[in-house]
Amino acid sequence: MGLTIHEILKEHWGFECFRPLQEDIIRSVLQGNDTLALLPTGGGKSICFQVPALANEGLCLVISPLIALMKDQVENLKRKGIPAPAIYSGMSFPEIKKTLQNAAHGNYKFLYVSPERIETTLFLEYLPALHINLVAVDEAHCISQWGYDFRPPYMRIANLRDQLPGVPVLALTASATKAVQDDICNKLQFTASQQRFQQSFERPNLSYSVFSVASKQNKLLEILTNVKGSGIVYCRSRKQTTEVCRLLQMNNIPAGFYHAGLSNDERNNRQESWINNQTRIMVCTNAFGMGIDKADVRTVVHYEVPDCLENYYQEAGRAGRDGKRAYAVLLCSSNELDNLLDQVDTRFPKEEEIRQVYIAIMNHLQVPAGSGEGNSYDFDIAAFSSAFKLNILLVTHAIKALEQEGIISYTEMFFTPSRVVFTTDKEELEDFEKQHPESEPLIKGLLRSYEGIFDYPAIVYESKLARFLQEDVETIKRELTKLNDQGIISYAAQKEKPQIILLQNRMYADNYRINNTDYRKRRDSFEKRVHAMTGYVKESKNCRSVQIAQYFNDLTAKPCGICDNCINNKVIRVTPEEFNAISGYILNAIQTPAAGTPMLWDELKAFPKQKVWQVIDYLRAEQKITIDKEGNICFPGEKKRS
Repeated sequence: MGLTIHEILKEHWGFECFRPLQEDIIRSVLQGNDTLALLPTGGGKSICFQVPALANEGLCLVISPLIALMKDQVENLKRKGIPAPAIYSGMSFPEIKKTLQNAAHGNYKFLYVSPERIETTLFLEYLPALHINLVAVDEAHCISQWGYDFRPPYMRIANLRDQLPGVPVLALTASATKAVQDDICNKLQFTASQQRFQQSFERPNLSYSVFSVASKQNKLLEILTNVKGSGIVYCRSRKQTTEVCRLLQMNNIPAGFYHAGLSNDERNNRQESWINNQTRIMVCTNAFGMGIDKADVRTVVHYEVPDCLENYYQEAGRAGRDGKRAYAVLLCSSNELDNLLDQVDTRFPKEEEIRQVYIAIMNHLQVPAGSGEGNSYDFDIAAFSSAFKLNILLVTHAIKALEQEGIISYTEMFFTPSRVVFTTDKEELEDFEKQHPESEPLIKGLLRSYEGIFDYPAIVYESKLARFLQEDVETIKRELTKLNDQGIISYAAQKEKPQIILLQNRMYADNYRINNTDYRKRRDSFEKRVHAMTGYVKESKNCRSVQIAQYFNDLTAKPCGICDNCINNKVIRVTPEEFNAISGYILNAIQTPAAGTPMLWDELKAFPKQKVWQVIDYLRAEQKITIDKEGNICFPGEKKRS
């Protein structure tokens, strides 16, 4: 008899009980129901598919859009003694085939794949042998055109259902409006027995605040000085991350910056430094944060207003996952909201502008009409924009539109490690070593370090090989290139350049088209999200936690009591008439020798004490009155007359 779900949780995660809704979601899946789970950032979504997968025979297919997220979950499972392979962009055909063979015949419980990979002939060929017991769709909001992060490959996940009859689908997301929730269930073809679970969007330990300030630099320094501990500062641009990071460092706040333009090694090193608290503050674009499980983040500051509440909620929610008090602060300048509303036209170029960018890209990549599907190309967006005299923002958003139409795929953080395979047989290799003894250590190092390197390309890390051979990395790279030129190996050096992948053949000029109706609907959805975001910033009375919860159709949330609006609402408002009456009486009364503070309270009993104290505090701040050691109210510099 297998372990119960509670025994699995205890054995692999060390927890005695599930978090709210986790057990309900797991039992729904085990009963074979299609299930939608909305759990806030840090709410433990992965356990909802990992536990039922371990409780059942067979393999759980996990579909995730982000390579970094997949790698992070795979590593976490491996540390628990649960091997889990992953298939994603950048892997070679032999690597993918080997992974699928292992998943089909090995002792695996999970297979992580990107949505693009489930459509390939190779994957579909192995699908019947994978014995899948559950399909988990992570970041499920990506399936909806009306959501904030639409990705066309997600639309085709439902095609798997014909190949996997009776296999339940679990869709997971941290943020989806009611319309997007309905769209997810519809697009994934949920059955009539579907179940939906939505955890409260309340975060009782997280204090939300919005500050409209003249100097963001000064306010940021004030916040990070007053709130100790680890933090994140989100910026819109790469340039701004370096500027803000420099500002913090100049003020003795240990900070680093992170964006998609850094090399893979730089990103990993900076992320590790921050996770290990060697760097206190990470200043970053939204490229940072996905899959990072750091519980003790005390502050998340948005240096500029995001374009939607979905992004804001996810990013702000990285603070305070340990349940202790944390702060989510949004800084805003006077003209920022107007600029955000103006972005609607910028983010959604005219159809003819998109067409011009598409043709320019195809010409730049030298792709003949009617060909190119599946090909990948290095693509420097800045160099391209300059060469074709196009506005870089127009190009960026035109590419996004082409992505959402399923025409191309573009990634800034594309990384493929180096690969090596021997292209000669063993006898020829022995002859080569005799003629080139200087190459023998490297050849022997490759053969000893990478099993199967004669049969299929092996992932090679030049730094690791350099340590093994006690050489420097650049020497190893030169020697590998030399062996490649001599026809002994095939050496493909690592790539870290942005990539464009053609998802369909280049369209002929007279055959170019996009779905204008859907494009305009996506524009309208974006405009609504922007208005919701600006409404959140402008709101000065209603609880911010309640505003966020209601946006995501959580109508049960209660005022948090700790956001800026809740705190301000606790302050009783003093009308001008009340202020004049109270202050006038106080100033007149202290001119009379017999007037003491007890008498003041008696005379002012018609007014609430909190209002009287507010007026007293104001008069003290303005140095119109003072209070002596005995608690008597006096004019400044005057002792109370007896």
